[in-house]
Amino acid sequence: MLVVGGGVNGAGIARDLAGRGLSVVLAEKDDLAAHTSSSSTKLIHGGLRYLEHREFALVRKALAEREVLLRVAPHIMWPMRFVMPHEPSMRPFWMIRAGLFLYDHLARREWLSGSETIDLRRHPAGTPLKSFLHRAFVYSDGWVDDARLVVLNAIDARNRGARILTRCECVRARREAGAWSVDLLSQSTSQVSTLRARLLVNAAGPWAAEFLHQNAGVTGGKTLRLVKGSHIVVPRLFDHDHAYLLQAPDRRVIFVIPYEQRFTLIGTTDVEIQTLTAPVQIDPDEIEYLCNQVNRYFEAQIRPADVVWSYSGVRPLLEDEASDASSVTRDYQLEMDANGPAMLTVWGGKITTYRKLAEEAARLICDQLGVDRPDWTSGQALPGGDFSKWVKTTDRPDQDFEQFVAALVDEFPEHPADLLRRWVRSYGALVEEFLVRGRPLGDELAPGIFEAELRYLRDREWALTLEDVLWRRSKLGLHLPPGAAERLSQWWDAENQRTVPGS
Repeated sequence: MLVVGGGVNGAGIARDLAGRGLSVVLAEKDDLAAHTSSSSTKLIHGGLRYLEHREFALVRKALAEREVLLRVAPHIMWPMRFVMPHEPSMRPFWMIRAGLFLYDHLARREWLSGSETIDLRRHPAGTPLKSFLHRAFVYSDGWVDDARLVVLNAIDARNRGARILTRCECVRARREAGAWSVDLLSQSTSQVSTLRARLLVNAAGPWAAEFLHQNAGVTGGKTLRLVKGSHIVVPRLFDHDHAYLLQAPDRRVIFVIPYEQRFTLIGTTDVEIQTLTAPVQIDPDEIEYLCNQVNRYFEAQIRPADVVWSYSGVRPLLEDEASDASSVTRDYQLEMDANGPAMLTVWGGKITTYRKLAEEAARLICDQLGVDRPDWTSGQALPGGDFSKWVKTTDRPDQDFEQFVAALVDEFPEHPADLLRRWVRSYGALVEEFLVRGRPLGDELAPGIFEAELRYLRDREWALTLEDVLWRRSKLGLHLPPGAAERLSQWWDAENQRTVPGS
């Protein structure tokens, strides 16, 4: 099976198929999670606002996935409480209360807390808000390091026998002699190689329709609406660990989320675009919009000059005739073209339902191939997510995480606790790949960044450039002191002149 696309859906499908014993190759033209899958709001959530559009099936499916994902990857995912201040001029109190009742009961919850109403004049979440806000709703969802989720799926796929080819573009695919004949262009060598596959999976995300028509020569198919979502990061606006969901006058919602200890993440916008000819970037109007929405609720006012980082991604949404981009469905569809060697195309989707999407895709593929292979991913930890070697695990993955951090602090007292926590947040039990008693970490090239971690990312996680390291495998780029990026770049370039990254 050849999977085209190294975002969360492609990596998830490759992992699921490899775990069923199928022969799998994944080809990604850029880095893993280089586009949409590293540019999300980074939430594992049911999608509270989708209830307003009566997408009950999508919300139920996403809600059911929250605790599944939180259990299989407690190092990169964790529960989060969201505060929704009630603005009387927006949605009425009864409507939100009814929506949250559905949100609590559409799918089974085993340990996430249900919703409640709070008095902002007495609750810590009210401290940074304007005084006219008196009541708020609080509910549970989850947080995810989206780019690392993709990488962990790719690692597990590789561990189960798949080949992961990054910087390798599928430039042409054609049906020949009962199979797909696919030309793959390697960026590193500029050489084209040909691969034959029994089945092709088009998981190219925003490029799915383009790949179908231009690269594979297939007519027809569904239509995507390309919607740019942008986020900004500003210095921390509040001290507690809750996030906020704010209602905007245009009936959109804005998330305000604690981020990377010292920052606050704000997003997202919905701007429809027509083409993908250039990397997407945030527009000044989007920055102004996000600042204005936050300023309506928070005492501390933010300006565009306060933005320390921003990112934008393109969501490939299924065309559903909605007039407003923010109301277009976030659900997915899988389309099997069995006119000769089969091709499965993934249309749409959201990060919360990626595992379910991959499972459904794998079932369709197995049916198409006439093989019977059972589902397996719902109870199988992603790489680094099994802490049982170190601690006695419980039914609370967030508590297991804290136990694992404490165990590492006891085992490696020579390292700062904050550094060990960061490593566990990124790698979980995979930290043992470079943190080993008696094995030196090498030079500390920047605060908390050692040679051993960088070599691990290069050799085991397909990091080819320093950008891959600082902005996708991590967000260390936000924390570097002046001059550190230049020193890291010099080391990286010198190191990689001697060594070819392996996978």
